[in-house]
Amino acid sequence: MRTRICDTFSIEFPIFAFSHCRDVVAAVSRAGGLGVLGALAFTPEQLEIELKWIDAHVDGKPYGVDVVMPISSVGGEGAQEPDFQAMIPQAHRDFVESVMDRHRVPKMPEDAPAPMALLGWTYDNARPQVDIALSHPIKLLASALGPPPPDVTEKAHGQGVVVAALVGSAQQAIKQKEAGVDVIVASGYEAGGHTGEVASMVLVPEVVDAVAPTPVLAAGGIGSGRQMAAALALGAEGVWTGSIWLTVKESDTADFLVDRMLGATSRDTVRSRSMTGKPARQLRTAWTDAWDGPESPGTLPMPLQYMLTADAQVRMRHFEQARDLATTPVGQIVGSMNSVRSARDVIFDMVQECIAVTERLNATAAAAHS
Repeated sequence: MRTRICDTFSIEFPIFAFSHCRDVVAAVSRAGGLGVLGALAFTPEQLEIELKWIDAHVDGKPYGVDVVMPISSVGGEGAQEPDFQAMIPQAHRDFVESVMDRHRVPKMPEDAPAPMALLGWTYDNARPQVDIALSHPIKLLASALGPPPPDVTEKAHGQGVVVAALVGSAQQAIKQKEAGVDVIVASGYEAGGHTGEVASMVLVPEVVDAVAPTPVLAAGGIGSGRQMAAALALGAEGVWTGSIWLTVKESDTADFLVDRMLGATSRDTVRSRSMTGKPARQLRTAWTDAWDGPESPGTLPMPLQYMLTADAQVRMRHFEQARDLATTPVGQIVGSMNSVRSARDVIFDMVQECIAVTERLNATAAAAHS
């Protein structure tokens, strides 16, 4: 089960786990994989608290941080939240309220805290997250949208931190390699969250061939040892997983969303721009259907779409009658997420099944040549 990526990070298993939940990150790293905390949803102050907690609970095991640093966004350099808010058309605000009214979703109480609307969707907002991440003993800094700026890569390398980036095509992978990225994550069409047009079975070998000998992690539709073995057979050095951690015991996912995912099939997700303005796979609900319907004004570019819908997303989770609208990023692997297990059990089950599959294939090949 050891590949060279294991030696790079001093981990036991080539399993990388992306999660916004610190408990999941720490549990995966303690179990022999590498947990990666998604920094997007945290303010710099909150991120500092999360990383301090991980430092104290990871038992000295390695972990990473994932940031979103778009190359460009509407508004231009230096734009702040009021500038972005002014760019949102009133027609789009009216459409959001019409959907909420149709489902009888009330407004939040006046004393409720305002939702975090901008998050780290812009370079200016993500940069403090990078600085905080690199002030902790992380082993990996991953960029989710486009190559990280050259000075970020240089700073990470200067501290001995490996830089990774997610891609959806071989062309993107080549650009990432040329930008100095050390590990390429080939994220297939099946993946949850932002994802491209090419399925993992096609994408992974294309990326492996395009950037060799740079190591590649396979992402999208991976949640079992059989799928992990397939990824390794395609040339990947390991797997990058995300969706399967949404329903583990350590996850902080809302109970009603966990129940929905446990009952979902692989056909119950949709690749929609309704969340961020970029195509992102998520649970299909009345909310995603509304944005694809004839009355929709169309989605806005990043970061405007998320800002437009941030208040509505909070209301969907706060009011029980609105929960049929609530969605969450999750991949097509959701059809196989049928029970709540510990992160440790998920890791060990994947490893044991991967070994069993590999041994069976080796035995089959040996028998064919005997």
